Amino acid sequence: MRSIRWTSHSYEDTLALGARFAKCLKAGDIVCLFGDLGAGKTAFTKGIARGLKINPHEVHSPTFVLMSVYEGKIPVYHFDLYRIGASDLLDIGYEEFFYGKGLAVIEWSERLGALMPKDHWHVKLAHQGDDRRNITLSYQGVSLKERFDKAAKKLA
Repeated sequence: MRSIRWTSHSYEDTLALGARFAKCLKAGDIVCLFGDLGAGKTAFTKGIARGLKINPHEVHSPTFVLMSVYEGKIPVYHFDLYRIGASDLLDIGYEEFFYGKGLAVIEWSERLGALMPKDHWHVKLAHQGDDRRNITLSYQGVSLKERFDKAAKKLA
């Protein structure tokens, strides 16, 4: 499987990369974010929001509320699984948000376990010291292969 790798040198770089990536997304997509605390998952989400005409200042990590909804070009359902388990998603009818008319962005996706979507964008963020981050984009699932190839050309 192919991947795209970037080095972000600042918070603003991370926002810009997220905004560029947003141009490749559409309603029904699921973006799974992976990375340690402070790796830039929320900053990347703010960038996605910016790319979808949502004010990035409105985007906050929904650590204490499970999910935040942002209205823009398409609705963004922003999940943070840091403090909860996948079973908590069952209580809110997560399928409506994961597989609905908006874009699902999930921080701490490794906690999804058996609920991990078969088809999703896979974004790994890793600290490289100071404000630098390595960001790797790949995908899971056959349905995204062609779109990934197109995205790779736009984002390279």
